[in-house]
Amino acid sequence: MAALAKRERFEMPEPVRRFFEGDWDTPALRVEEFRDDGSLVVRAELPGIDPERDVDVSVSDGVLHIQAERQEKTEHKDKDGYRTEFRYGSFTRDIALPRGAKEEDVTASYRDGVLEVRVPVPEGAEEPKKVPIARS
Repeated sequence: MAALAKRERFEMPEPVRRFFEGDWDTPALRVEEFRDDGSLVVRAELPGIDPERDVDVSVSDGVLHIQAERQEKTEHKDKDGYRTEFRYGSFTRDIALPRGAKEEDVTASYRDGVLEVRVPVPEGAEEPKKVPIARS
């Protein structure tokens, strides 16, 4: 009977946990990269943060570094009690810059929860070569 009294913690499947709790355990930022009008554009969704306090964008040795920290606190007060919950997350992403890109020309902006970094690509810079994938 003692074995039945001990209740094991229920673990949700990973996709379900992410849906309900958010993706706080993933140490990487999800970004989109594309070329637009002579620039490499990198966008990252970072809702609910203060870009001046919580985001660091830097460039060194031909690599764009994006680091962000998110903190969330929720409180619930009612006549039966008080409950508070904290969540913290740190996210990083490194992206290689196109050959010939100048670090001093990189710009970043934040609007409506989206960080956008623009890197001018010099004329004549090679586009990445598409490598075919063979099925075996």
